Amino acid sequence: MGILDSPNFRGRSTARLDAKGRLRIPAKFREVLQSHYTDALIISQYWECLVAYPPEKWDEMEAKALHLSQVHPEHRSFVRLFISGAEKCEFDTQGRILIPPLLREDAHLDQEVIIVGMLANFEIWNKTTYDLQVMRDKQNEQKIMETIATSGL
Repeated sequence: MGILDSPNFRGRSTARLDAKGRLRIPAKFREVLQSHYTDALIISQYWECLVAYPPEKWDEMEAKALHLSQVHPEHRSFVRLFISGAEKCEFDTQGRILIPPLLREDAHLDQEVIIVGMLANFEIWNKTTYDLQVMRDKQNEQKIMETIATSGL
């Protein structure tokens, strides 16, 4: 299997939430799910966006989270903020998922969203928030590239 055939999410797509909060996942991401994973998503809030994982990848993360300290404040906060907010989202017959209202509210999602491939998962952003994040990333591009270079990539 070549790198382009691997079960990774890559690329960006614009999409629209309908009035009920349903989102059509791009075909290229849906194909990865259908070919390599369970055809569903586990979605949680991460920072200013939502992050969507195939159930199998989410299960790996939860298994690791079980080993976090039950008394360390940051470990408990991670579970409270990230793990406890997760919701399983099934696809309807039209290839859409219903993003629960609390998650839409947490990420300030309105009609226009950007879906961003992040290899093992993908992010769902409010378009305006995403544009601001990209602007911040570009301002820090040199530092980001230096950090990545020291990691061996």
